[in-house]
Amino acid sequence: MDFIQKRVLFISKYWQDYANGLKITLILSIIGVFFGALIGTLLALGRRSKNPFLNKLSSGIVEIIRGTPLIVQITLFVYSFLNIIPPEFTFLRNKIFLASIPMCLNSGAYISEIIRAGIQSIDSGQSEAARSLGMNERQTMIYIILPQAVKNILPALGNEFVTLIKESAVVSIVALHDMMYYAEAIRGATFKAFEPYFYVAVIYFVLTYSLTKLLQQFERRLHRNDRD
Repeated sequence: MDFIQKRVLFISKYWQDYANGLKITLILSIIGVFFGALIGTLLALGRRSKNPFLNKLSSGIVEIIRGTPLIVQITLFVYSFLNIIPPEFTFLRNKIFLASIPMCLNSGAYISEIIRAGIQSIDSGQSEAARSLGMNERQTMIYIILPQAVKNILPALGNEFVTLIKESAVVSIVALHDMMYYAEAIRGATFKAFEPYFYVAVIYFVLTYSLTKLLQQFERRLHRNDRD
């Protein structure tokens, strides 16, 4: 009974910190996936472009981002800009804003590969049919290929959202007040190493497990609609 009371007291004392950290985690993840999808679309189209400059630039960006750890990207970007941006520009020095930029770029690099695979999964006959109707390459991509590709890659985009939620834990390295940051603070205040991180792990698991189940239901519904 004493064990349960101690756990209840611990949660009642620090639940607000975990809630605040969870809010930051969700904000960063939603921003990362939304803008990452936009960046990923541009990068995927750039890698398919016949323009050599756009093709090489897009490929280079993707390779650099995918070839370096997210924690390094966030640390390098945030502290570099904090040194450059004058103190009076408060919004630009906001760590949520600064950390979200490398997260969006990182997510965009991986999403670009998802989108590129989705585009390649569309039968080439679709493009030929569109051309026979008088559509140019841009119209074919926007009105025929991309809508079908997006439907195919929605489950993969959902998985990227789940992955980004877990990877967002690295923002604590730049003193952004996510759940890992608060866990570190609670560990320092209580001198307990296990409990603060254990509850963070539980929250991450519940969040990602719930989202995974929702995505699986959504995917089954998509397949059911396709069959109907």
